[in-house]
Amino acid sequence: MRFVSRILTGAAIATAVAVPPVAASAATVGAATTGASWGAYHSSDHKASALGQVDVAKKSYKTWHWETFYKKVKVCWKDKHGNKHCVWKKKPFKKKVWTWQHDYFFTVDSTLTNHKWWGKKKYVCAWETFKVVNFNGSTYLKSFKNCGKGGADYSFSGKNAEHIYVDVSRGNYGGPQGFHSGWKAVYHA
Repeated sequence: MRFVSRILTGAAIATAVAVPPVAASAATVGAATTGASWGAYHSSDHKASALGQVDVAKKSYKTWHWETFYKKVKVCWKDKHGNKHCVWKKKPFKKKVWTWQHDYFFTVDSTLTNHKWWGKKKYVCAWETFKVVNFNGSTYLKSFKNCGKGGADYSFSGKNAEHIYVDVSRGNYGGPQGFHSGWKAVYHA
């Protein structure tokens, strides 16, 4: 009986060793996802509020570029008298170099609540304006409004944001008019 169990154990080990491990793709690596809640942030008159969540997924991939390296090469020549002379010189050569690049894809989800949707036409809407600052220093704005009763859900996506801020305010159908909360942090890389 011991002999049979030793044979079966040996066969199981041999099978495990014979199966090669699965290698990860060199082109793309899976994404690491993180999420964080933000808010609630209110307009200065507390008649508009916003809260939500930011989900960020990191995706890595390999790219290549040409890079110049130098190597020492022995250069020899004969002068007019037939004497051989040699010197060592640096000679440039180009080589393909692989580097990892990372992109950070984000999705901002928010709920904008309008606590006062009646009254003067100047302040019947709740507004939220997002300011997205990218890693390269560029900035863009994204705005949403809620002129109805209660809360409204909004979402937008992008990539490579270093900072995201939100300003909650009151306004009319055309745009924010006043009672700004100021820029509040939503996400920092």
